[in-house]
Amino acid sequence: MHAQCLDAFDTPYVYRELPLPKLEFLHDVLIKVDAASYCHTDAVLAEGKMGPGNPSSFPHIGCHEFAGTIVALHRDYTGELKTGDRIGVPGRAFRPCTKCSECTSEPSPKDPYGDPPGYSVHCPHSTNNGLSGPGGFREYAVVDDRQIAPLPEDMLATDAAVLMCAGVTIYSAIKKTGLQPGQRLGIMGCGGGLGHLGLQYASAMGLRVLGIDANDKPLQLSKDTVTKISAKSADTIPEIIDARNTNASDFAQELGRRDGKTDRGEMGLDAVIILPDSQTAFTYGIDLLRNHGVCVLVSFPVKPLQFSAADVVFRDISIVGSLVGSNHLLRETVDFSAKHGVRAHIRTYPLFKLNELVEEYHRGLGGKLVVDMSLKE
Repeated sequence: MHAQCLDAFDTPYVYRELPLPKLEFLHDVLIKVDAASYCHTDAVLAEGKMGPGNPSSFPHIGCHEFAGTIVALHRDYTGELKTGDRIGVPGRAFRPCTKCSECTSEPSPKDPYGDPPGYSVHCPHSTNNGLSGPGGFREYAVVDDRQIAPLPEDMLATDAAVLMCAGVTIYSAIKKTGLQPGQRLGIMGCGGGLGHLGLQYASAMGLRVLGIDANDKPLQLSKDTVTKISAKSADTIPEIIDARNTNASDFAQELGRRDGKTDRGEMGLDAVIILPDSQTAFTYGIDLLRNHGVCVLVSFPVKPLQFSAADVVFRDISIVGSLVGSNHLLRETVDFSAKHGVRAHIRTYPLFKLNELVEEYHRGLGGKLVVDMSLKE
């Protein structure tokens, strides 16, 4: 089979032929990869900024969000999957130990959407496809039957692939805000891969959405996304603002006036999700919140973020992190996307042109870039 490999940090991918991976454990499933999506984390890993063990060795095959068709199951497999089934595959968690506290614990009250005992995406002993272990930038891959999501019959592989990280990550982050229909949510970085999906999810959930970005192309992409949203009401049509010419505190007060509020503490967003790796974006998002608001942090910049203790103590702002989601949430993300017509803005490339895809990613135009295995030129 052919694969794209990183032989070292800060180097181009190398297109080469490798042996077909083998089924070694009960839960192993061999798939023919149909589509493999490029994520911001792929770029971070390629730069050597993901920390020890990511990757565990070179050469390394990246991609932790992909989709494919089952071609073989382990000889002792007794589950419901069968050859020919189409599935989506996330990065976490390949071959979890099933014995540690993460794997054996019931879902935490903090994470009611967690998986039942026996499998955990947070298992410290598991491998993560495309990060610590090989991923989807290859023609065939072995995945774990416990980590996958069955795909609806009419969902394209290219659409499904982006849901396996970008989709479930932003969907999970929205869930973590705890907001109810009618409440206000802000998405910092609304024109990126996660952000423009988040606009669609939040609107479909009945939230009043504010999208914020600070670059021309992503702003245009987010506005184009809004025009395609079939909102339940005018209130749930996302509003897009340019952070470069809009003061956060002033806009929070504007939202308050629209809501009939007079006290500054009541004015602004109920929650905000931070997607850019930026102190500026983080601070901007906090300034948009009303008192008792929630900031969900998805990004993980190399330099530590700074926050004002006054915001946390006197305004009762909560800051929480969100990392992908459980297998339960992954499947819910796929079903929700199919039901509400949530789709990413996608540009596709053949596998052998992966380095051209990476160059396109660094231009920062927004949306998602996907390897479509059916493309041969």
